[in-house]
Amino acid sequence: MLESCPVTHDVPTLVLSLLLCTGLVISYLPQHLRIINANTSEGFSPWYLLLGATSSASGMLNLLIVQWPLFRCCRVISAGRCFESLLGFYQVTLQWLLFTIILVLYLAYFPKHLKYQRVMPLEPNAQTYGAITENAQADGTNARPRVTVATTPEWRLAVTLGIVVFLHLSLLFLLSISLLLILPSTTPPHPFLRYLATFLGVSGTLLAVLQYAPQIHRTYHSKLVGALSLGTMAIQVPGSVLFVLSLVFRPGTDWTSWLAYAVTGGMQGALLVICLLWKRRQRSLGIDDFGRPVNPMDGSTERESLLTDAQD
Repeated sequence: MLESCPVTHDVPTLVLSLLLCTGLVISYLPQHLRIINANTSEGFSPWYLLLGATSSASGMLNLLIVQWPLFRCCRVISAGRCFESLLGFYQVTLQWLLFTIILVLYLAYFPKHLKYQRVMPLEPNAQTYGAITENAQADGTNARPRVTVATTPEWRLAVTLGIVVFLHLSLLFLLSISLLLILPSTTPPHPFLRYLATFLGVSGTLLAVLQYAPQIHRTYHSKLVGALSLGTMAIQVPGSVLFVLSLVFRPGTDWTSWLAYAVTGGMQGALLVICLLWKRRQRSLGIDDFGRPVNPMDGSTERESLLTDAQD
């Protein structure tokens, strides 16, 4: 085993990985704080969060499999050398964790006006509005149907997608760990492990391609930035280049390990451009990121301008 373990100390790659881990935390913090400070997650597409969480989870598990020999090397090498060799896995895991926190905050700060709706059941025996029904009261007044409060389809969809994310991670993690512990550790890896790693890498890439499509569609048609953080995207778009390069030069990785992150970096750049255009539009209309007038005294004028522009 010792012969296949890393023995060189790659200082540039070590420094790059440490900087990327620090940059990941710094880049995601503005997004986390923006949702918390605004007390709303309005503007996010639940499909974007679902695809992003599953894509990053697939990438994390892919790296777990392809770098499993490095985990086994930690039995015979020093703790410092073990930490250095697994930094690529740590940064991918950190990226998955920080993105998943956005999903948790999305559910925790889901806007209340989009979470509940009032439902008034129809009276089947009523011929016209206000007609006396079989449930008419004794004093001759109409028995009005009771108004109930129910959750909206959008909130139910968000909760369902959150459950899907949990099941996706749980099942694939258990499958990966089981195969890694049961199958013999060989070089090259066992065919089942190669197939699983390829499946995770390819599926992660496909999910990454689809990830930004619903968010770009939602942001483009709403013509509002919403709870999206421009600061986070401004840091992550150029940072994705370094992120991909750090994985390319990591031992044990292949194209299935870094392609998904290259794709997401490009699509996130497109989303950033759209948000910058809408930010400029909001400033000209005098509205904030959620469509509310910045100056309440001019609310009616700004609202009319917004409606006119939306009709065009």
